[in-house]
Amino acid sequence: MPDVNGSRRTYHSPVRAEAARRTRQAIVAAAAELFVERGYGAASLRDVARVAGVARPTVAAAFGSKPALLRQVLDEALAGDDEPVPVAQRPWFAPVWQATDPGAVLDAYAEVCTLIGRRAARIFEVVHQGAGDAAEVGGLWTMLTRNRRAGAEMVARHTAETGPLRPGLAMDQAIDHLWILNNPAHYADLVLERHWPEHDFRQWLAHQMRAGLLGPDHL
Repeated sequence: MPDVNGSRRTYHSPVRAEAARRTRQAIVAAAAELFVERGYGAASLRDVARVAGVARPTVAAAFGSKPALLRQVLDEALAGDDEPVPVAQRPWFAPVWQATDPGAVLDAYAEVCTLIGRRAARIFEVVHQGAGDAAEVGGLWTMLTRNRRAGAEMVARHTAETGPLRPGLAMDQAIDHLWILNNPAHYADLVLERHWPEHDFRQWLAHQMRAGLLGPDHL
């Protein structure tokens, strides 16, 4: 509607915005279910729309393409919601930054990796399997791999700031240790496949991180 100066005012409806968000959430949930159940290639946008209870054009209008939808599913699995807040700034990551000695940093990071594994291990595998079949998924897998190493670097450097690493360990090696261990595939193999209790997995992961970065005196 034009204002008194003849220009148009932007109309914002909180009810409409919340309805749109609920629709997006339903689409993401349906896509996550189908991608895990069928794989990326076999799950069509039409199938996603059917499971979400919306029209196919609604899916396309909300996300644009299947690769973009996969990226959103992945982002929400990693973060836990659709808020645009980086993982390292999430409240559940805060114990890593708040820890005051190297062992406590790594214990907190093992907790973070366990949480991420619980939420994202299955969709990580979807991306991994789809990377060889679709170039856009291959690019997403490359980005995931780089982001995991960037996260490992942040934590390794923070660990070193709170106390010494084991003698003779170069920073690049410390980062590589955490980069290998923060892979959600470990959660998939040990918790989802071998049915380890999460508590046991978290303890194992913290033990491996301490052994790699700090040495036997910190186990």
